[in-house]
Amino acid sequence: MMPAPKPAPVSIKEAKQLFAKLEHLPALVLAVSGGPDSTALLWLVARWQKSLKKKPALLAVTVDHGLRPESAREAAVVKKLAKALGVEHRTMMWKGQKPATGLQKAARQARYALFAEAAAKLGASHVLTAHTRDDQAETVLIRMSRGSGLTGLAAMAQVSRLPNGAGHIALVRPLLDVPKARLVATLRAAKIGFAEDASNRDPRFTRARLRVLMPELAREGLDASRLSLLARRLKRADLALKAVAERTMANLAGSPPEGGPIEFPADKFARLPAEIALRIIGRAVARLGDEGPVELGKLEALHAALSAAQSGKIKLRRTLAGAIVTLADGRLTVEKAPPRHRKVLTTGQAGKAKQAEAR
Repeated sequence: MMPAPKPAPVSIKEAKQLFAKLEHLPALVLAVSGGPDSTALLWLVARWQKSLKKKPALLAVTVDHGLRPESAREAAVVKKLAKALGVEHRTMMWKGQKPATGLQKAARQARYALFAEAAAKLGASHVLTAHTRDDQAETVLIRMSRGSGLTGLAAMAQVSRLPNGAGHIALVRPLLDVPKARLVATLRAAKIGFAEDASNRDPRFTRARLRVLMPELAREGLDASRLSLLARRLKRADLALKAVAERTMANLAGSPPEGGPIEFPADKFARLPAEIALRIIGRAVARLGDEGPVELGKLEALHAALSAAQSGKIKLRRTLAGAIVTLADGRLTVEKAPPRHRKVLTTGQAGKAKQAEAR
């Protein structure tokens, strides 16, 4: 059996292609932890910027989560490299208490909030992260294990919106189809060191456990390339279904007033393919409710109840994610649920009342 070829470094020509759509921007924030992927991002973007006539301002941001004793030293190493490359650098701290559970999710949310803060100060509309093909493959597996639907299995997008309320800032993953091994090869060719985060191998975390399985899956043909290809194809299908759902919703519901009820003819809704019906009812609930997108499992349960009620010609009324869904008199109506009332709990002291929010 022939040995696998050694991964090739990312060339200057490839880097120009990877970052070509960012040339017109006045400023970019680079998320750089000091690991191999983000260090390679810093190196590649700095070289690319120097080749341009009109150069966007660059700011490398390292978030010190305060979770590991090595983090401050790693941030200092990134700062030194950024200075050598002519890139401004800032270390930002995740302050406050750290949760006992859901630590990785909380840390990710904190990072995005700090990136948004840095971008706002710089006047940048784009934040670049170093997610790779390997990260994409792991994300697909994680979402498969959690029973995600089509949208979730499409995994990470090349360009999306930065979470945490910073919707005006774009999150860009220019290396999403680049294997991690090629980024490591790029750094080795340039004789640039990088940090290894021990938490990436910590079996307490799902991603780390799946990472151990990847070589075995690859031997069966389910490597990062195949999983990333699956994500791209599912994304294509998801966008097509989204467009169909938007047109269908407009045809059935018209243009309801902002914040007003959304109504569908019950018989026409019942005849829709299940996937389109799920997307339409989910969109209506998310628009009028106050809890954001609804879990797919809850939407499926609601759709099943609506189908049963329609078949039996009975009325149905359900509350979901801050919206009320009613099936009655040949109409399916989604409207905003009234605000929850507060319970007044009285104490025996001088007739005073204390209010406690209903749970």
